[in-house]
Amino acid sequence: MQVEFGLRVDEDTPVFVISVAARLAGMHPQTLRQYDRLGLVSPGRTSGRGRRYSARDVSMLREVQRLSQEEGVNLAGVKRIMELELEVAALRERVAVLTEELEEARAQARLARRVFAAGPTGDIVAYPPGHRPERLVPTSTALVVWRPPVRR
Repeated sequence: MQVEFGLRVDEDTPVFVISVAARLAGMHPQTLRQYDRLGLVSPGRTSGRGRRYSARDVSMLREVQRLSQEEGVNLAGVKRIMELELEVAALRERVAVLTEELEEARAQARLARRVFAAGPTGDIVAYPPGHRPERLVPTSTALVVWRPPVRR
């Protein structure tokens, strides 16, 4: 949200007094007090216990009004819908964190899958899967046949 003088205010910052928030939401201030008592929209409080609404609170007030007036949902239903939406948002955030952790674990597993072989100088060298060490001498075409000893 942009305000005068080029200042940027976070949408969660409680800045609107109840009369301004009511006007922005298109409601009567008494309706906002009722919604606060019901726990539908809980604004921030000043040290003198005055209500201060954020831009997010005003958005939520508009959504409560839409659900109750346009969709015909009672206030208990609206409260449950909003609780479930918060839960879904938290779960989505958790899924994003777990997905990131899974990708990190997969990257670590790819690094851990290394092949060890004797390098050209005889040292043990780690190679990525599918790669072989270079040979200093050309590959021989000789065939060696081994036969186990016959037991008598």
